Amino acid sequence: MDLEKPAREGAEERVDLRKQGTASPGPPVPGAPEGCLAVAIRIPVRIVVLVLVVPVRMAWDALVVAGRFLNDVLFRPLGRALLWLGRAVFVWPVVGLWRYVVVPVGKALGWLGNVLLVVPVVWTYRYVLTPAGHGIAWLARGAGAAFGWVYAHLLTPAGHAVTWVLKGLGAVLAAIGIGVWTALAWLAKYLLVVPGVWLWTWVLAPVGRAIAWCGRGLVWLVSMIVAGIGAGLYWITRILLVLPGLALWRWVLAPVGRVLAVIGREVWDALGHAWRVAGHISLAVGRFLATLFRWAFVEPLRWVYRSVLKPVGHVVRDTVLRPAAEAARAVGRATRQALATARESARQARADFRRMLLGEPRRARPVDRGEPSGRGTRTLGSSTTALTKD
Repeated sequence: MDLEKPAREGAEERVDLRKQGTASPGPPVPGAPEGCLAVAIRIPVRIVVLVLVVPVRMAWDALVVAGRFLNDVLFRPLGRALLWLGRAVFVWPVVGLWRYVVVPVGKALGWLGNVLLVVPVVWTYRYVLTPAGHGIAWLARGAGAAFGWVYAHLLTPAGHAVTWVLKGLGAVLAAIGIGVWTALAWLAKYLLVVPGVWLWTWVLAPVGRAIAWCGRGLVWLVSMIVAGIGAGLYWITRILLVLPGLALWRWVLAPVGRVLAVIGREVWDALGHAWRVAGHISLAVGRFLATLFRWAFVEPLRWVYRSVLKPVGHVVRDTVLRPAAEAARAVGRATRQALATARESARQARADFRRMLLGEPRRARPVDRGEPSGRGTRTLGSSTTALTKD
């Protein structure tokens, strides 16, 4: 059981705090001012919290050790087995289906589409649509040339003549329009503009100024009424709500909050201190239980294995298992030799029976192919020169 981790974590935390130059949570610094309330509640709170935290810390350490044991023994092998099962059930069939079904079918469909669609379309475009398009383009160029000739020699002169006639009519109509516009402008000035200016100057402007003065007075009156009502509401709210709330915060809530903050800080410090002390206690208890388990079960089992089971196993191995293995190997060798002899005897019997029924098989006679034979081996009695050749 790994019960030394809490102690290691506490030691590493203290070393880090020393390196950072900050004091570990615990007894206050002697130079720091503390109130009598903090000193009065510190020891009882730490005692009560220690009594409450020690069982929780021991249960937590036991759960951690049990969780690690279950993770190593059960969850990790189970996860690997489920992963392998998932691969065997889902991944490998999908990969096989893709590799051996979908890809070949896709290649076959691609080849079929190329043969049935792409090749006919390309042939149609190359040998039918392209010549037809060239012919249509040639006809369009001829029609364009004919239209250009008609435009240059017929439409352009007719357009110039129509433009000259329209310019003359436009000049006549412009002269008539200028006279009509001058008459209409004079009538509008003396029938509309002059009466409108007189009406604005002597009627509408004075009436508008009077209405604006009345509106400003009404706005000032309403603003004064609203300001008075707002001032009254402000003082009523200040006297009935703000001042009592301020007094309640200053004389009740703030002192109670300070007391609760001191109590909460001391409880938090006591929890941290008790958690670390409970870690040491849990470590000591775990070591004691581990030692007790070792001397109660492990050491006797080890002694039994070393002093009883191992010598007995060696005796059984040397007196029973090894002779039995040697005898089994000897029996196996004898059996294999007997079987080989029996197979050879059966083969010879079949060959004799075949020769008795069918006779000796014909031997292949050598065929002279007219090729030179190999030179014989040179000896002491032979020679290769012309004078001494045998």
